[in-house]
Amino acid sequence: MSLFSRILLAALLGLAVLFGAGGGAFAQPQRTERIEGELVAMSGWAAPGSTAVVAVRQTIQPGWHTYWRNPGDSGGATTLTWTTPQGVKAGDIVWPLPERQRLSGLMNYGYSGEVYLPVPVQVPATARAGASLALKVRALFFVCSAEMCVPDELILELDLPVREGAAPLNPVHGAAIQRVLETAPRPAGIEARMVMETDGLVLTAAGGPLAAGDPGPSYFFPFEGGVIEQAAPQTGTWGPQGLTLRMRPGGTTRADGLSGPIAGVLATRHGAFEIRAEPGPALAGTSGSGDLAAALDGGGAEAPVAENANPATFAQALLFALLGGLILNLMPCVFPILAMKAAALAGSAHDPREARRDGLAFLAGVLTTFLLLAGALLALRAAGEAVGWGFQLQSPPVMAGLALLMLAVALNLSGVFHVGGGLQGTGSGPLARLPGGVGAFFTGVLAVVVAAPCTAPFMAFALGAALLMPWPMALLVFLGLGLGLALPYLAVSLTPGLLSRLPRPGPWMERLKGLLAFPLYATALWLAWVFGRQAGGDALGLLFVAGVLLALGLWLTGQGQSERMAGRRGLLHLAAGALAVLLALGATVMAAWTPPSADGPAAAGRAGPVSTPWSPAAVEVALAEGRPVLVNFTADWCVTCKINERAALTSPRVATAMDESGALYLVGDWTRRDDAITAELQRHGRSGVPLYLVYSPGSAEPRILPQLLTEGVVIEALTAAID
Repeated sequence: MSLFSRILLAALLGLAVLFGAGGGAFAQPQRTERIEGELVAMSGWAAPGSTAVVAVRQTIQPGWHTYWRNPGDSGGATTLTWTTPQGVKAGDIVWPLPERQRLSGLMNYGYSGEVYLPVPVQVPATARAGASLALKVRALFFVCSAEMCVPDELILELDLPVREGAAPLNPVHGAAIQRVLETAPRPAGIEARMVMETDGLVLTAAGGPLAAGDPGPSYFFPFEGGVIEQAAPQTGTWGPQGLTLRMRPGGTTRADGLSGPIAGVLATRHGAFEIRAEPGPALAGTSGSGDLAAALDGGGAEAPVAENANPATFAQALLFALLGGLILNLMPCVFPILAMKAAALAGSAHDPREARRDGLAFLAGVLTTFLLLAGALLALRAAGEAVGWGFQLQSPPVMAGLALLMLAVALNLSGVFHVGGGLQGTGSGPLARLPGGVGAFFTGVLAVVVAAPCTAPFMAFALGAALLMPWPMALLVFLGLGLGLALPYLAVSLTPGLLSRLPRPGPWMERLKGLLAFPLYATALWLAWVFGRQAGGDALGLLFVAGVLLALGLWLTGQGQSERMAGRRGLLHLAAGALAVLLALGATVMAAWTPPSADGPAAAGRAGPVSTPWSPAAVEVALAEGRPVLVNFTADWCVTCKINERAALTSPRVATAMDESGALYLVGDWTRRDDAITAELQRHGRSGVPLYLVYSPGSAEPRILPQLLTEGVVIEALTAAID
């Protein structure tokens, strides 16, 4: 296929994505007098071998309702019967937290208004890109009002496109489905006990999020009917470790007693969590601090509050953000940026006024960029997008642009050309080279764009907390990160005593600038390598062509700026240089829009033990087989991830420990956007990579390893996982 054909195909595919992002919008909703149903997708398409999420959307008429998996005292749960292509498997409903609906002395659990019931769909690896999966489901709803109940059956269909790569969210329904998945009840490491006493059933639950303080109005929804008297009030107390709930036993419990564990959902102000209460005495620490407020009908519990919005947590997050920004100066991905900062400082070391200007300009560049990136991240999150910190490096066009920008800055330091050289005589000295107010400002911009994704350990807590805070607090936390990053350079630039210790300006400065250009050449190569991993070999080849054209154009520009080429000859060189730069930009655009080839990120090799792609299903299968699991959430643009893989994950001792423990090694590749990985990072309180998890058979929650790994840390975690 010719290059022009590939570009045309990319454009057509882009238009198809734009107009087909609804993921099967051709299927029409079905309706009765009481309910409208529709089968919709969370994402624009499904990739071969992935797990897609579709949902049955219900729009229920006022005065009517449908039911949860345990309908309560009357009614019936919604049931779905699927017809799917060969190899496609639909999973169980992910049930949202239900409402409590009291009707004439009865208590039902159900839904009203608009409801999404998400269902995971396993797409086989053999699914052909460019085709579509015809999904059909027979949905049986028990739609009830205060006077009557009607079984309504709807046949819902959806054509789900199959394409390679990570898909964007469905612009109509994607954010709503994602919110259901994020807030649906799930296990959270809570230990629970149930005991029958003379005055009823007593549930005690401790640990996990219940140890965070007053759980507020709380309510237990059993998965099975007849366990409790659902219309009776639930009262209780709370303590430092959890809570105690007292309930009236239902008919099944009164007849059979507690013959086994009771599973269900515990709804609190901290969230809703799946628990499994084993028969046994009350747990310690679940009472003594106060009485639980009564849970009102109509909701699962009081709405979860933003725990990170209180002043103490905000102050802690701000402190960790400042420390994280300081530590970021020591991270490997920032070393090339230090070259630019050192070059800028060397030029103004013995002019305190100029040094102060550069320091403040660098701070302004850092804070402005942190503010813009944080604002974009928070806005995307508010719109329902699944993005994390470092999202700017998940875009191939951004990576291509950064690679060429780093190349241009390096050529500038090498003396190939001078930015604004022709304006020096007009008093625009700050534009002459990288040093100066404008240069210092854009040095700060580059420092944030390239360095921020290398999340230092102290940054993980700060970023995770900030994403759960009200936006003014969150922006202040991000600004704290920026202040920490800029603080060392700012302190030197504002301290005359430190500046006086630096060598006097002289010819050594030009040699230093030439030397400091080489870390930037290395950075440009690294960014190009990441771009190749994202977009494939064909696109990388075009980027190399763009780099050569850019270097030629800047060299010609430098020749035209030379005093030896004044007049017409200099203008010809400047015109030729401008043309070469324009051709470089055109080649960059073509590279960014070239469809990924077979040697892209999916097929590229990865350092480390033999691994398989991460998925929740792979974790569950391994744990069911009694095998521990080591999960590595990584990205090719995360230098810290690469260092950890070389220093710890690929060592012979770690390989031996994995063989002895029988551990399964799973890799979650976040080089390009992946909503499932983003959601998993958020579930563990992280907004970016790296994240390392070790699952032990028989344990619901994994152990989170430090973000800076050593052999000993990994080996100890694997050993503990089988003890």
